[in-house]
Amino acid sequence: MHGETAGETIPRFAAETFSSLKIRNFRLYFFGQAISTSGTFMQSVALAWLVLKLTGSGTALGLVMALQYAPILLLSPWGGVIADRYPKRRMLYATQSLAALLALVLGLLVGGDAIRLWTVYLLAFVSGLVLSVDNPVRQAFLIEMTGKERLPNAAVLNSSQVNLSRVAGPALAGVLIAAFGLALCFFVNAVSYLAVLVALFLMREEEFHVSPSVPRRRGQLREGFAYIRSTPILLNAVVMMAIIGTLTYEFQVSLPLLAEFTFHGNAEAYAALTVALGAGALIGGLVLAARQQPPAALVPLAAFFGVSVLLAAAAPTLPVAMLALLLVGAFSLAFTSLINATLQLESAPEMRGRVMSFWSITFVGSTAIGGPFIGWIGEHAGPRWGLAVGGVAALAAAAMGFILSRRTRQGVAEPAAGTL
Repeated sequence: MHGETAGETIPRFAAETFSSLKIRNFRLYFFGQAISTSGTFMQSVALAWLVLKLTGSGTALGLVMALQYAPILLLSPWGGVIADRYPKRRMLYATQSLAALLALVLGLLVGGDAIRLWTVYLLAFVSGLVLSVDNPVRQAFLIEMTGKERLPNAAVLNSSQVNLSRVAGPALAGVLIAAFGLALCFFVNAVSYLAVLVALFLMREEEFHVSPSVPRRRGQLREGFAYIRSTPILLNAVVMMAIIGTLTYEFQVSLPLLAEFTFHGNAEAYAALTVALGAGALIGGLVLAARQQPPAALVPLAAFFGVSVLLAAAAPTLPVAMLALLLVGAFSLAFTSLINATLQLESAPEMRGRVMSFWSITFVGSTAIGGPFIGWIGEHAGPRWGLAVGGVAALAAAAMGFILSRRTRQGVAEPAAGTL
């Protein structure tokens, strides 16, 4: 290894970084999702700006996010049961088609000047119902495409793809909103779902690592809760993600407020902040994809994540905030992709859908609780404080993770010592 030249190192690094893309089914999924997720982030920018245009209220923006994510918070465990019972590819055909239809309806209402705040609330809630099934199914589908060996790399690349879309989607949204208005963003998002549907159609059934379907029986939801509680490494990851998901991952609420009320910008300023966040995650993802982090790295990653969010909250200008958000994005991706891989690899195949439903609850559904709270803080105390609360929450999650990990190690060591 000492004599390895740069010409040898770069191809080896690239091969390790993108190793899971050698798998045809995952490669199709990856590029289909890249297109679709770009449309989703485009719509997120347009939706946030639509609500601020209708109300001028951070609380209303937080309420829209809450209505969208409340079904995920409440119903994802049932979505996890569905993921364990039924073929995941077939379920994704249904959920992705419904999501496309909702985006189309929103575009038609905005384009026809028939949009009202109550219709935004209603469509956000229905979208959450779809996501409460779609999220656990998509997460559990990942290992069926890649197998266990390639899953950590695939989880990082999948997160990197999401954050690349976080760059591309808002950047394009800023241009489209300025040139054509809000409606086109919703139409483009509706069309982008076709990429996923085509990718699913082109996949080869015989190349899947299919998890066994769980027959219908009573008590399966309770089994999922009990399994998480009885598995310390899963419980630790879920608790940390719950704290951070509730209060730190509220960027869809805090960044529009920061752009408009702190830096006195417009939709392009919000898009710039979101692009910086995604760019940092993309850079971090490319580095992380070639390495495998142990679950113990969750605690320091959460701490670094919290510090970087506090730096962004204290940034005096928009360019400085963008630089800080590069760090936020990098640590964000490292933390979430490691939790995702840990939950999937440490769970039994027949429980994976239910375990990943907790990922949906803590990472996505928790916005239903944190969104209005962070929106209220941002509106009444200032957007910087909304971000700062998230930074402190990430530090608290790191402390909680450290305590839980230490208790787990002591619980294992004490019986062992008693047997000597």
